[in-house]
Amino acid sequence: MSRAGLGLLALVPLGFLVVFFAWPVLAILRRGFADGGVGAALVAGETWRLAGFTVAQAAGSTVLAVVAGMPLAFVLARVRLPGVGLVRTLVLVPFVLPTVVVGLAFRALWPDGGVLSIVLANAFFNVAVVARTVGGLWAHLDSRAEDAARSLGASRARAFRSVTLPALLPAITSAAAVVFLFCATSFGVVLVLGGGRFRTLETEIYLRTENLLDLTGAAALSLVQIAAVLAALLLGAAARRRRETALKLRARGETARRPTGGEWWVVGAAGVVLALLLTPIVALLLRSVSTEDGWSLAGYRALATTGNDGTLQISGWGAAVNSLLTATDATVLALLVGVSAAVLVVALRRAPGRLQHGLAEGMDAALMLPLGVSAVTVGFGYLITLDALPGDLRTSPILVPLAQALVVIPLVVRMVLPVLRSIDDRLRQAAATLGAGPLRVWREIDVPLAIRSVVAAAGFGYVVALGEFGATSFLARPQTPTLPVAIASLIARPGELNNQMAYAACALLMLVTAAAVVVIDRIGSGRVGEF
Repeated sequence: MSRAGLGLLALVPLGFLVVFFAWPVLAILRRGFADGGVGAALVAGETWRLAGFTVAQAAGSTVLAVVAGMPLAFVLARVRLPGVGLVRTLVLVPFVLPTVVVGLAFRALWPDGGVLSIVLANAFFNVAVVARTVGGLWAHLDSRAEDAARSLGASRARAFRSVTLPALLPAITSAAAVVFLFCATSFGVVLVLGGGRFRTLETEIYLRTENLLDLTGAAALSLVQIAAVLAALLLGAAARRRRETALKLRARGETARRPTGGEWWVVGAAGVVLALLLTPIVALLLRSVSTEDGWSLAGYRALATTGNDGTLQISGWGAAVNSLLTATDATVLALLVGVSAAVLVVALRRAPGRLQHGLAEGMDAALMLPLGVSAVTVGFGYLITLDALPGDLRTSPILVPLAQALVVIPLVVRMVLPVLRSIDDRLRQAAATLGAGPLRVWREIDVPLAIRSVVAAAGFGYVVALGEFGATSFLARPQTPTLPVAIASLIARPGELNNQMAYAACALLMLVTAAAVVVIDRIGSGRVGEF
């Protein structure tokens, strides 16, 4: 691709990130510094107590997710048994559930909340990242090296420690960095389960921005959070570079076989983990039909109303329609920006010169930043900056989809980029030698190989946008809430009907998400991706 072509292609992702991410975030930080006192806030004991708790709960959740995800990764990569396809789908369901849904599911199990419930809920969310990321590499490892170690007398455990585990470390490190990133910026789970007793940097930024208007304190906390996120991103990027050298577009299941001997213990452990993952989901479904007077569908019938004493300004079904519409808009935006960004990164990597390669790595890391910056910071930044654009987007219905698209874009990139990078360049060179121009090579080679991952990314992004809560809770207007925002409003107000309505809405949102995951997994089956 020519330099002019690269420049035009770069306008879409870079322009979007600058206007709708960097500008609002920097505006909030600038206001915080302008008010003075950021330095004092940075050295305050409360700031570092919050940072310590954030890192500690994220680290605990990450360790738990890695430990729980490894047996599942083995099953997905190396086991050929009936039902493995179903396991692959079920494992992904928790990752795309809305945070409010997961928070209520764990509250149904632990009504009092607490640190343990927060750690378990965050790990519940992210087991899929470990299982599918590690399993994706494990399925492509040559098993002959481990077989050779066994033939030389090594036990199964020693062969795994000395041969397989070192080969899997890049994937494990990459997955752990992403999980830590998600857990450190967790919002809905901590808000629902932590209440006022346990706060992370993310929830404290929300409190200081939304309730106290303490922009100085919020800016200081944002700086600490961004520093932690950058460290996780650098670690994850380094691990991804090592992992991608082992990935090629090959058929999955080459190394899968029926378990033997001690491998059945690993399969059993994976079964236990899967059962534990399903427990909060079942608890939520049961809670949605249980009342003080016994089993009832009152919560589902109440979705046609606005709750006790008009808690909502529209009905639950109206909020569901708003969710569907905003998620559609967010997905279209995310695909436009995310796919353009993935194509640009790959083109820069293929171009000769260290500068282009450095730009590719820098952009790859920058595309993950929206996942690690407080959604509240972004949302509040929109309210103080976007009036400068034509049409004053602060009052536009596109405001919520813009914020949701920022969350979806990194996920689209992480699903599409590995596939584009894994396309054998010899195919493209052969097409070029036969007279095909760059655009025709892209149309005839890249698009057919990547289209399924793009479609899967669209579906995946849609369900993530459907359940996005952080930025949406800050930007959605009372007369046009999305379903997760409506659920949060319902549980914040007393009344048995409100609780039943909230649980019923969660159950419906979860079932829609699960159905979408089944379709997505079938569409994207056999492709390599981050999630």
